[in-house]
Amino acid sequence: MHLNEKYWDNRYRTNDIGWDLGEVSPPLKAYFDQLTNKNQKILIPGGGNSYEAEYLFTNGFKNVYVLDLSEIALHNIKQRVPDFPDDQLLHINFFDLEMQFDLIIEQTFFCALNPNLRQSYVFKAYNSLHENGKLVGLLFNVPLNEDKPPFGGSKNEYKRRFNGKFSILTMEESYNSHEARQGRELFFRLQKNS
Repeated sequence: MHLNEKYWDNRYRTNDIGWDLGEVSPPLKAYFDQLTNKNQKILIPGGGNSYEAEYLFTNGFKNVYVLDLSEIALHNIKQRVPDFPDDQLLHINFFDLEMQFDLIIEQTFFCALNPNLRQSYVFKAYNSLHENGKLVGLLFNVPLNEDKPPFGGSKNEYKRRFNGKFSILTMEESYNSHEARQGRELFFRLQKNS
């Protein structure tokens, strides 16, 4: 299976987007609500319809970037939030990104990647963050599909993968997950090691 632009465009075109909550994820909303620096540069890779980007942008965060392989997903954001800057909607592969950020938000992207790209994701996230940058978000903490996204994982695997490049500030079962994901996801905060 090729998890390429055509694959993801087709998922959006046919509305086969079971991961899409139709709203900002409650744990991420709670995290965003305590952020004070609205000038920080934020990336949401594999952002999809990105209600998270919409929430941040409408709450005064103007340096929010959404990256996705699917042009349809990026178009959906622009339809909902017409003022969202075009140059902050990045229609490229995450691994081709050549920018740095203060904060990367993880929401269903890691578990949508082919599992053989997970270590590459760790390195790319590390290299895409400024010094002391953070990688924050949610990861599935259950075994899921083996032949198509979403691919599951476990706390032990994630700790093993991220340890070294990142300091693990938080990695625990999310207490305020959306009801569809209760008991199935970890909230994590990682800081880039220098």
